[in-house]
Amino acid sequence: MHKNTRHWPPGVPLRMAIPETSLHFNLDVAAARYPVRTAIAYYGSELSYAALKQEVDRLAGFLQARLGVAKGDRVVLYLQNSPQFVVAYHAILRAGAIVVPVNTMNLAAEVEHIVTDCGARVAIFGQELAAHVTPLLGSVLAHGLSACYGDYLDAGTDLPVPEVVAQPRLALDGVTGWHEAIAAGIAPTPVDVGADDLAVIPYTSGTTGAPKGCMHTHRSVMHPAIGAAEFCRIAKDQVALAALPMFHVTGLQMGVNAVVFAGGTMAIMTRWDRRCAAMLIQRYRVSTWTAIPTMLFDFLAQPDLADYDLSSLSLLSGGGAAMPKAVAEKIQALWGLPYVEGYGLSETMATTHTNPAQRPKAQCLGIPIQDTDSVVVDPDTLALLPPDGVGEILIRGPQVFKGYWGREDATRAAFVEIEGERFFRTGDLGYIDEDGYFFIVDRLKRMINASGYKVWPAEVENLMFAHPAIQEACVIGIRDRQRGESVKLVAVLAQGQAATEADVIAWAREHMAAYKVPHVVEFVERLPKSGTGKVQWRELQAREREREAD
Repeated sequence: MHKNTRHWPPGVPLRMAIPETSLHFNLDVAAARYPVRTAIAYYGSELSYAALKQEVDRLAGFLQARLGVAKGDRVVLYLQNSPQFVVAYHAILRAGAIVVPVNTMNLAAEVEHIVTDCGARVAIFGQELAAHVTPLLGSVLAHGLSACYGDYLDAGTDLPVPEVVAQPRLALDGVTGWHEAIAAGIAPTPVDVGADDLAVIPYTSGTTGAPKGCMHTHRSVMHPAIGAAEFCRIAKDQVALAALPMFHVTGLQMGVNAVVFAGGTMAIMTRWDRRCAAMLIQRYRVSTWTAIPTMLFDFLAQPDLADYDLSSLSLLSGGGAAMPKAVAEKIQALWGLPYVEGYGLSETMATTHTNPAQRPKAQCLGIPIQDTDSVVVDPDTLALLPPDGVGEILIRGPQVFKGYWGREDATRAAFVEIEGERFFRTGDLGYIDEDGYFFIVDRLKRMINASGYKVWPAEVENLMFAHPAIQEACVIGIRDRQRGESVKLVAVLAQGQAATEADVIAWAREHMAAYKVPHVVEFVERLPKSGTGKVQWRELQAREREREAD
């Protein structure tokens, strides 16, 4: 195996020395170096690094002294983006415990599965989510601590404050309030935590069975957070727009960990609001923004976008789905910036690949970051494939997880040995070009087989985005007696646009191979999305199968 470094960013070493410390030590360093610098900007209110550290210490002390949290305990973090998320995250780590971030779109049964699976006894949650947590108290959970996001608003603001943030503090029976924990003023007891101790257990989305916990150490979290920042040459005084959910690995890494390591500022959004995002970029001179394509589709659709000064943006990055060429070109024309795509999974704590900022390629995962090796193999034989050969993407590196919590069989199945090295199987199909850049084709299990032709939904979706009337698109397979399967397009029309099924199909015939052309087009007001904004194609596929069964 040979790592192609032809377009490696100048000045970035191939290998990186990661601090042999815990993640919470990064906050200690930032607070010591930049005590008065704004760590968090939250709807017009600000929290300095010194104040952030004080809040973290007080909460950590309370977790230890009053809730019995000890080293190695799992603590559920069930909060929307907020100062409380950042404080609680670091407080759990300072107490020597393990953070278990939970998607805030999860409901009671899903929360119970995660709590039971990881053995957590304490949950820190937003008060708006209490109905999904309080039934677990006294049975699977011993303690609950609720947060009111508005507690960190200390001034009036012209920014659009989400309803959930403006909500007054609620008193919940049998639950400790956030303000009580902070007011107790308990100093934390020092805990010896090393780089190889467990730090975070994010759960997979559960698209192929029950969600599984991915065991990450302080080292495996630290590496991609620092690596991505160094690879993209992010300035130490960056201001990041933290709009992606922090419960998701990308939002946590690029919105929290990388920012704290650099001593930067995070402008936090609890709920996505395109007007608020534009106001925050202008007001705080936001320099870096990690955003998924669906977020940018909405942002760019603002009729008054030209009224905002967005010139401070120096890095616009993301992943999760390929950025349609037409949208990337619009971003380049508006702001003079490429959309720098990257790649990663819960099992790799986000970034494994990213595009070199000086030479990005469109709709491309990029190249493996520092200390990371990646290959493409035949998914059945595991034979290494040559450039442009489509196969399964495998990864090895310090950011790869230790395994699935309590799932030894699943862990064994997730790894293979290639030329004496242990690689993680991503389940994603892709290829490497002659320059060493990786491209994703689709999920291994998403392919549509139309009369023996392989149709990759992501490719068709990308082509459909060039249609002037289509704002969002999702492609699924439908049963076809003659072809086995055919293509169905589920589309959201752009505001003020109109199109018929016949119009779209006729347009598609002119822009793609006949076997890829949608046979059916369904127009909807919105596509189902996950908490991170990813289109839930499996939900649409399941609905289609139910219709076919009727």
